Amino acid sequence: MTDLNRTTLSRSAILLTGKVAVVTGGGAGIGRGIAIAMAEFGADVAIIDIDGAAAAEIATLIRGKGQRAHVIVVDVTDRDAVRASIASTVETLGRLDILVNNVGGTRPIKLIDITDRQADRQIDLNLKSLVAATQAAARAMIDGGEGGSVINIASIESLRAAPSYSVYAACKAGMVSFTRTVALELAEHGIRVNAIAPDLVPTAHMATFAPGLVSDEGKAVQSRYIPLRRAGNLDDCAGAAVFLASAMADYITGVTISVDGGTWASSGWTRDDDGGWKLFG
Repeated sequence: MTDLNRTTLSRSAILLTGKVAVVTGGGAGIGRGIAIAMAEFGADVAIIDIDGAAAAEIATLIRGKGQRAHVIVVDVTDRDAVRASIASTVETLGRLDILVNNVGGTRPIKLIDITDRQADRQIDLNLKSLVAATQAAARAMIDGGEGGSVINIASIESLRAAPSYSVYAACKAGMVSFTRTVALELAEHGIRVNAIAPDLVPTAHMATFAPGLVSDEGKAVQSRYIPLRRAGNLDDCAGAAVFLASAMADYITGVTISVDGGTWASSGWTRDDDGGWKLFG
């Protein structure tokens, strides 16, 4: 059989059996969903998080699925600690195949009001930690000799304007560019690098400081502005991450997948009360 006629894909290609994944910020939110999904599909998982109790809870769930879990309590703005966490994962779990750079975050603040300290914190959290973790993971994957997958959790704000989130959006845009460039640098080692750009994904943390997003009124507004008529959930992001980590995505590198229900595609088009579409309505 020649490559032109190759049809050997099987259902097992989505499985992560025998793989080891690291998820930064894996104790809560999107990272929590991804860490659990990686275990569900067969991977052992290292959880890097500043909240040890939350990470331990996820580790318990992962072990309940029959997979190994390794908890590392770290503030990812400490880049030396991030690098040490990758080394600890290889030492404890034996290898590294998947890195999910999920940790990040922000709060709304206008450019004219942001302080140097606040800006530096956002850059350290959302961009510098990404560089440190990816560098350390790439070295471990190269040493392992079996390739790997790096998955960066960006944001739809990396692709559009984000008033009151200028530094955060710049970091996420940098993450998308970093993804493309590093994908080329690491391709010769069989390491694929991709990104996921979620839009609205309500989490427990988000519900605390923006309860309107999960209210009935908020959901009604979402049905107008989100083509698929609902906000995202943790499984939406986790499904994309599992796919990118698996053999199903063996020929995909350097891309950013928008997990947004169609909001990037809509670009100002909204539904009216009759269900039709109008521009800037």
